[in-house]
Amino acid sequence: MYKQILYKIKRPYHLIKTGLLNGLKSEIKNGFPAKKLKIITITGTDGKTTSTTLLYHVLKTANKKVALLSTVAAYLGSKAVDTGFHVTTPQPSDLQKFMKEMVEKKYEYLVLEVTSHGSYQFRDWGVKPILSGITNIANEHLDYHGNYHEYLKAKTDILKKAPTAVLNSDDYSYQFLIKKLNSTNLVTYSKDSELPKKVQKSIQKRFPESYNQMNAKLVYALSKLLHIDDKDFIKAIDSFEGIPGRMQIIPNKKRLNIVVDFAHTPQSIRSVLRTLKEQIAQKETKGRLIAVFGCAGQRDSGKRPVMGEIASKIADYAIFTAEDPRDEDVWSIIRQMKEGLKENHNKIISIAQRGEAIEFAINQLAKPGDTIAILGKGHEQSMCYFGVEYPWNDVDAINQILAGKHPRVKKKA
Repeated sequence: MYKQILYKIKRPYHLIKTGLLNGLKSEIKNGFPAKKLKIITITGTDGKTTSTTLLYHVLKTANKKVALLSTVAAYLGSKAVDTGFHVTTPQPSDLQKFMKEMVEKKYEYLVLEVTSHGSYQFRDWGVKPILSGITNIANEHLDYHGNYHEYLKAKTDILKKAPTAVLNSDDYSYQFLIKKLNSTNLVTYSKDSELPKKVQKSIQKRFPESYNQMNAKLVYALSKLLHIDDKDFIKAIDSFEGIPGRMQIIPNKKRLNIVVDFAHTPQSIRSVLRTLKEQIAQKETKGRLIAVFGCAGQRDSGKRPVMGEIASKIADYAIFTAEDPRDEDVWSIIRQMKEGLKENHNKIISIAQRGEAIEFAINQLAKPGDTIAILGKGHEQSMCYFGVEYPWNDVDAINQILAGKHPRVKKKA
């Protein structure tokens, strides 16, 4: 109850501090740049970075002057921009400055990834999208929003800002959203959406994962609303290189299939592991699936036993380890991840140090032909212990291990 009261009180505080004092001031200073751009926002629990990056690539392929702001990167056309942003939705002053640069360089479109945190805190102040899309809404960020209903409302507020919203009709949130968005023009997509044969074939070839096929369907729906030709869409799908830390394959000479992904929610963990299990089943030599992941500290402790149980059922082995413990004890988090286990205890290995966990998976547990899924960190470049961000990247760590080194998070004494 106390948390919910505080959550309600903080909203007007953010309106004044972030919205009016930062956002409005920045809008005026930069000449209201958002009004001169066509902005498309994408939100959701999982898949929003892939979807925003793919839509940006589609527009770029169609020769549109487009920029991207996502969790992973910022781009003006083909040029990567070092914004210094450390959150998905930057502060209004930074966002307004970025949009002003777009206007000065005559860019037309901005594809913007928006989080529920960012919207609740008015960090997207002044953004009036022409379109908005959503991937899904799962039980995530409840530590911040308090409960699933408030999380839904925060996502709804993002979609309301656009005259047209694209919704996932397969998602649990759909019925809630259509009631709350009764004054918004709604377009839907689903796993059963009928697409032109060439488009469908291109999506299935590029994205064997069912969840990425859904992301591509969202992007296709947005592309049609933006009058993008199917030929340009197919060309973009075929040439899409992917995103660092999203189902990223790490080449190696050990004959292992090592995959790095950002999956850090029950839904995304289940989707990634099922996809990898299906891929293994299609191979002549069927290896084992080994999952390495943890649960973040000071975040939704209720999902920990759920994620542990999911991994124990799908993977052949699951190594529970650290993932941004913050102010919590790693072993305490790991114990909570085991609380949902009714069986399969023999599949679980606990190694608190993430570097040791990955090294054990690669050098001791895995055999040629096995698949190792290293999940939860993806593209991230640091690990948080007690308020300090220490350098860490899963891909770098894996490559060091493959080179015979022993990467560890180097914490201060």
